[in-house]
Formats: sequence, C-alpha cells, structure tokens
Amino acid sequence: MIGSGPNGLVAANLLVDAGWSVTVLEAQPTIGGAVRTDTELSPDWRLDTFSAFYPLAAASKTIANLHLEEHGLVWVHAPAVLGNPLPDGNWALLQRDRHDTAAGLDELCPGDGEAWLELCALWDGFGQDLIGTLLDPFPPLRHGVRFAVNLPRAGGLPALRLPLMSVRRLGQEYFKGEAPRLLLAGNALHADFSPEGAGSAIFGLLLSMLGQAVGFPVPQGGAGELIAALARRFESKGGEIHTGSEVTSVVIRDGRAVAVKLATGDEVQATRAVIANVSAPALYGGLVSLDDLPDRTRRGMAGFEWDPSTVKVDWALSGPVPWESAPTVAPGTVHIAHSVDELSTFSGQVSGNSIPSDPFLLIGQMTTTDRTRSKPGTESLWAYAHVPQAPRGDAGDGGIRGVWDSSDLERFADRMQGRIERFAPDFSSRIVSRRVLGPHEFQARDANLHRGAVNGGTAGLHQQLVFRPMPGMGRAETPIKGLFLGSASAHPGGGVHGAPGANAAKAALAHDRLRRLRPNLRKKSR
Repeated sequence: MIGSGPNGLVAANLLVDAGWSVTVLEAQPTIGGAVRTDTELSPDWRLDTFSAFYPLAAASKTIANLHLEEHGLVWVHAPAVLGNPLPDGNWALLQRDRHDTAAGLDELCPGDGEAWLELCALWDGFGQDLIGTLLDPFPPLRHGVRFAVNLPRAGGLPALRLPLMSVRRLGQEYFKGEAPRLLLAGNALHADFSPEGAGSAIFGLLLSMLGQAVGFPVPQGGAGELIAALARRFESKGGEIHTGSEVTSVVIRDGRAVAVKLATGDEVQATRAVIANVSAPALYGGLVSLDDLPDRTRRGMAGFEWDPSTVKVDWALSGPVPWESAPTVAPGTVHIAHSVDELSTFSGQVSGNSIPSDPFLLIGQMTTTDRTRSKPGTESLWAYAHVPQAPRGDAGDGGIRGVWDSSDLERFADRMQGRIERFAPDFSSRIVSRRVLGPHEFQARDANLHRGAVNGGTAGLHQQLVFRPMPGMGRAETPIKGLFLGSASAHPGGGVHGAPGANAAKAALAHDRLRRLRPNLRKKSR
C-alpha cells in the first residue's frame, strides 16, 4: 500500500480483514495524508492541518463497517451544522433537524420553509440510492438502477433534470429568498462546482441533506484521530506501517506489478497486489514509466485536469469569533458569501485564472464543535479559499502575483481575514497567532495535494464516473496487472469517505481470486 491517507488505510484494513499480509509505506514522517492534526501554533490549540469536517465519512457504510469507535474514535457535532452570515445581519442556518432549518429560512422569507421541506421530501425518495451510486465501484449497478427508477418516482419527470441541473437553477425554482440558495450553492462549491455548473445541483443538495441526516461531524481531539483509529485497527490485525518510506517506482515484470522501489534503493515485494494511494499523474508517468503504459493511457493523462489550488489560514483565538450579529445557534462550519451572484463572480475569476477579489471562505469553528481543540473560552479557527492553479493576475487591488511566496500568502490571508471582519469587526483583537498554508506548503506536506488541489482532480462531470481519472478508466484497475489506483483521483473522487480505497481493495481481492482459479480451470479444461 503506497500512502497512509484515509483511502490507503481503509483499503489496508479491508485487505488485512481478508487475511492478506499488508504493508503500508508512507513517505512523510507521520501518517494520515490530508487528514492530520498538529499544534504548530501552540500546544494549547489543536489545528486540523487539512480537512476537518466529515459528513461523507459519517454516511459511508465502508467506514461504519470498520467499527472505528471500538478503536477509540469519537464523533462530535457543533450545535448547528452550517451557517452563512448575510449582509443584513441575519444568518442562513443549516441544522440537524430539517424542521429547524425550515423554520429559520421561513423567518427570513415566508414560504421558503415549506419549499425547503418539499426539497427534503424529494431527497428522501432517492438520496440513499444517490449516495450508493456515488460511492460504489463503477458501474454502480444496484444503486444506479434504483436511483434511475426512484428519481422520477420521487419528483416526476421534472426530477430527471436534476443530475444535470445547476445549483443556481435549483435555488431559483424552489426559493424566493437568498438564504437557502446560498446554503445549496456554498455546499456545491465544496466540490469546486460553480453555481452555473452542470451537476452542481446534485452536489449542493447532497451535502445539504447529509448535513441534516448525519451532520458535519469531527473526530474528538482532531482530524488525526480518525487516522489513528484506522491505524490502530489495522495494526491490531497484524498490518505493518512504515513511515519515512518514500516509494519512487513500481517494479514491473512481464506486465505485472511485483514490487515497489524505495528512495533508499530497497525493494518491497508484492506477491498479490500494489495499491497506489497517490494522484493519477503521480502514478502514470511517475511511479510507472510512460514506457510501461499503453498509448491510450498516455493520451488520457495529457487531458487530466486538477481542481483549483488552496490557501488556508489557521488562527489561535483568545475567544470565540466576535460576530457582530451572532447566529441563534452556533454553527461548526461557516461560509462567507454575500450572494449567489458573488459566488458566480468568484468561480469565474478562479476558472479564468485570476486571484479572486472577494474569495468564498469555508471556515471551521473547531472549538465550537469540539471543546478539546483549545482551552475553555478560546477558539481554534481556520478558513480556506480556492485560487487558480496557474494564476495570470489579481482580480483584487492587492497586487498578489500568484507565486505564493510568503508575501503573496500574507496579503491573501489579509484579504481573507477582511472578509471575516466584514461580519466580525473586532476579529483581529482576538488573534493570538496566525499560520498561512499555500499551494507549495500543501504539496510539501502531502505530495497528492498538487499545488494545493485537495480533491485529486476536478469534480466536473467531464472527469467523473467512467471519465475518472481519464476516459474509460472509471475503475480501480490500471493497465498494469496487479496494480490498482486507490486515491481521490479514482472514482468517486475527493472527500473523506474511503470509497476509492475500498474500491481498490475489492478489485485487488477479485483479481487475486481469479488469478488463483485459472490454473484449476486450465486443468479441468484438459
């Protein structure tokens, strides 16, 4: 197993459960990939280095079936799931109870509460099948068929438009006010869908409804506790993890992966399979030479598209965020976006390779969610914003060049902080210390996060399902026998749900069974 992120450790657990001898090799000195916790700012503030909230993990049957609670994992929730402060001083709030969400929306715009419940009822008719369709190996026959059947049953013929509908259009058709439209569109942007993007309605609806069904939970003590539980379970069953073990190439003989070579020059043998929890470009043309790949793979990788880069700011605060108009119930996740139109402008700037003037912020109030993250009365806070992979200019007035050195990062962090101060003018008075991580820091800490791309490649429809990571490669299998891709670059993509790793483990088990059956089949045929 190359890589110890959540996908790698999920796959490793499934394989060790099947009786395999499994070795996990991690290049970094610590395990976890993009799921880690650190105390770099201060021992008194625990920071989630990358990802933090895990609705997809809570909805994942694969992770549930690992029973990680028996290995020390404790999930905790904020009082409210998600909030977006509005320019008029109100808040759009997503809460665990759909009726509470609806009541809040109705106060802002009469009729929107009833419309929200109608949308929830539509989701009830097909939501579980959609989740299964997205997380199952491709093609997702059982859940896919049920989704295709249940979607029109739930919403009639108009519902058939939903998989291709934009989240802007969905919001316009259901709601009169801006608050529910912002909740949906902001959630769609978690997966780098613009409000006008085809398919963005499904992703905005998915995260919004999951927020009400399972919440946006976090591991008590930090994101790294999810990884620690996966590792404890794996090692308790005889699995081995080696950190500081950088894999530089996959050894191929007679068209089959038989070992991996380490930076030290040593080889680790693989009698059954190699699963690569690395990005598709790191595997194809990286760990595996282009000379060992067919032409269609080389051509396919030439068209691979990354998702946008990321800039993330962490703050150690002496107290909670001093929102000028505090929400009635404190959310763990906060979006900063004034309107859907502003989100469209932001998305257009990023896709047009301009550094955004008014970045959409995704914020985590971590101590609000989990009181173990910092001392009582303080707050551990982070915010991130997406920026272009290859910026050509600054849409704002800060003269940020896009080289993402310390000067660029600090100026963009000031821009992000200014967005918070619009709704919390005294925010800076609470800051004890600040850390800024940009595209270079993301990649240095996890090579899969190419220039700060956190989803293993764009989630656009042109690079999903059978097109992920390239056309015709929608499964974990690779052109090399015994080699499987188990990272977010594989179907179904980014998010901490373990599905790419689980799919790779299932594929490895199936191919190994077939390989062992073949000699017997040949004997019988004689």
